[in-house]
Amino acid sequence: MNREKRRAIFERLRAQRPRPDTELNYQSPFELLVAVVLSAQATDVSVNKATAKLFPVAPTPEAILELGVEGLKDYIQTIGLYNSKANNIIKACRILVDEHDGEVPRDRASLEKLPGVGRKTANVILNTAFGEPTIAVDTHIFRVCNRTRIAPGKDTQEVEQRLLRVVPDEFKKDAHHWLILHGRYTCLARKPRCGSCVIEDLCELPMSKRPEY
Repeated sequence: MNREKRRAIFERLRAQRPRPDTELNYQSPFELLVAVVLSAQATDVSVNKATAKLFPVAPTPEAILELGVEGLKDYIQTIGLYNSKANNIIKACRILVDEHDGEVPRDRASLEKLPGVGRKTANVILNTAFGEPTIAVDTHIFRVCNRTRIAPGKDTQEVEQRLLRVVPDEFKKDAHHWLILHGRYTCLARKPRCGSCVIEDLCELPMSKRPEY
């Protein structure tokens, strides 16, 4: 895929969603951090239902620590892996209070030291909370980039590094959201909705592999 085609793809994705954002509900970098940790192997809908009750009661690391592990579990027990997630969030809150004055750090190294936070989660926080031009590659983005050939790679980190090289600078801040939403609603895993795709004619998926519509 050449530079001109990639630019055209992102121009169309931008026209389709001029102001893309995460579908997780949050009011602060800390709430976003908690929501993203909870979203691992869970849907944004299920996370939003839980945090709608949790955040009014505990919107800060200090308030989460007041709840304790068992108190936190009461709010998130409808989410998959809630036991380990509760433990990680409590440990992360302790680090935030003790080492960062209760604030979410803006650097990758500090973020990745928080329990439950890996490279993908750190990228989401840096991008969505702080406006950094990072690209967090999840299963949706990995699929879209390999299927369309925008930025093919054998694993998520290879796709991420290729995206950072080939996405024009003006699109990097929002590329994560455009690609994840495209994968979530159009370029579906089992049966992509090619007939309603705004980049169908630019996609390099062989015609033989596209569904009939």
